[in-house]
This record gives sequence, structure tokens and C-alpha cells, in this order.
Amino acid sequence: MRVLVTGVAGFIGFSVARSLMNRGDTVLGVDIVNDYYDPTLKEARLLRLNEQFGSRFSFIRADFADMKALSDALKGERFDRIVHLGAQAGVRYSIENPHAYLSANLAGHLNMLEVARQRECEHMVYASSSSVYGGNTKLPFSVDDRVDHPVSLYAATKRADELMSECYAHLYRLPQTGLRFFTVYGPWGRPDMMMWIFTRKILSGEPIPVFNHGDMWRDFTFIDDIVSGVIACLDNPPADDGEMKAGGSFKPHRLYNIGNHRSEHLMKVVDILQTELGREADVDFQPIQPGDVRQSFADIDAIRNDLGYEPTTSIDVGVPKFVEWYRDYHGL
Repeated sequence: MRVLVTGVAGFIGFSVARSLMNRGDTVLGVDIVNDYYDPTLKEARLLRLNEQFGSRFSFIRADFADMKALSDALKGERFDRIVHLGAQAGVRYSIENPHAYLSANLAGHLNMLEVARQRECEHMVYASSSSVYGGNTKLPFSVDDRVDHPVSLYAATKRADELMSECYAHLYRLPQTGLRFFTVYGPWGRPDMMMWIFTRKILSGEPIPVFNHGDMWRDFTFIDDIVSGVIACLDNPPADDGEMKAGGSFKPHRLYNIGNHRSEHLMKVVDILQTELGREADVDFQPIQPGDVRQSFADIDAIRNDLGYEPTTSIDVGVPKFVEWYRDYHGL
């Protein structure tokens, strides 16, 4: 099977592409490799894929938010299924630079829907986010919950993507699966995410910013568990059988949470980092930030019941693995 993976130079895209090729698939990757965070890390991921997989990995440097550029780049290319992971990430950055989300997350998602429709793809798996649950207070978050009160523009764009996908599933019977990821971390992670920021600052002796005065809880999900869920979904397209799918659709479109099914206190992660790094953190307690939520917690019953998904990595195992990779990557 040949799979088109957008955002292939990103954290999850790189990890999914590597796993697909490890099992024998070929990957056509698309990424603009922008400078939202240090492009050196993105280029290092691409280099790793090229070195490890050679001709089984093809890469197109293009902006999937530009339909003409995307169409031109894909001319002559064949692929069976799509994993659309490319997006403008970041809850706080969406407050600073909202127009980046209009382009990448809305226009970009529509463009990928059009590519999937025109190519009559067997299945498109796409990235949504746990942020769509906004200020919901019922825990754990279920795909059956209402999600029409986002607290960040990033969340609003991800919910809009889900609605566009539902429309295409209705109009064109395009099989799709949307995945609401919960706080992904692990080797090759992003420098703008908490795990990386805290590790860097603890090692350099800088204060670490802990919001809501430390009263923060997250469903931390290790990258290997995320990848296993993505691929399980990719291999099992939703049927167009008129039956209700996870998330409530009667079309060939379903929604799943992919999380660890554990809500962990943020300070527990800080404790593990201190132990693994052999240094005490200088904690700077701050108020909660605009767009943030106090707690996330994934109900994974839908994907567990449908596909047998079962996360296996606790933070006690996953955080040390990230620290080990971080030290190796930076030569520490």
C-alpha cells in the first residue's frame, strides 16, 4: 500500500511514516517545512526517513493549503490512502497568529478532502484534537459529548475540519476517520510542547512556567501509542452501511479519541523529569493562560471496542524514554 502522509516532517507524521514503512508500505510525504519551530529538527526527521528507507520514501516540499501547488506536486503520483496530519499546531499561538490557522487548518483540510475525493481514495485518516472539548467539565471526554463551545481558535478550526469531513462523507461517501489526539509526547517531539520546554529549562537552570498555579491535568499519550492507533484506523475504513459510527455519524465517517485513558497531574511529570535529569526544577507558578483548559482525560471506549486499541505506555516509562532521546539528540 502507498500512503500519502501530510505533515511528514512533523512529530506525529514522521513517526507514522516510519512505522508504515517498517511494516512494508511505501510513503509519499508532503510538508512545507515552515519555521513555526526550528526547521533543523524537521530536516533531521526527513533525513532519518531517507537514510532508513531509501526509495520507499518519497517527499514533496509543498504547501497543502495552496490547492494549485498541491495539485501540481501530486501530478503523476499514485497513492491508496491518506493520513492527513499536517496542520498549524498550538493553542496559544492561535491567539497570536490566527490567520495561520485559517490557511493551514481550514483551507488545507478542504484541499486534502478534494484530493481524496478526486482520487477516490479508499480512506482518509485525519488529525483532530482533544482541544475540541473546550471547557467541557464532564470527564472523561467522550466522542459522544457536545463540542460546540471551543475556548481557542485552534480548537474551533479542528472542529470545523470534523464538520467538513462529515459533509464530504455525506456528499461523496468518502470514508474518513478523525482522531482527537491527547497531549502527545515522546522521542522526536516538538520544541514548543511542554515536555521539551521543561526538559530544556531544567537542564539550563531556567524557571519552568507552570500554569494555573500547578493545578493542571493532562492525558499524556506516548507517541508509540498514538501511532498504533493511527495505523489501526487506517487499516479499517468505516463502512458505508447506514449504521451509526463513533461520534454519531451515519455516513462513512467516525471520530475517535486517542489518549492514554489516564489524567495525570502536571507536577507528577515534573517530578519524573527532575529524577531523570538529576536536577531540581525552579518552578514558576503562573495563572492559567487564555485558551488553556484545566484538565483533559480521554474516554477511549469507542476505539477500544471497534479496533482493540489499548495504550501501553505510562508516563513512568514514556517520560524517561523522551529524556533519553533528548540527551542523545543534543549530545548531552
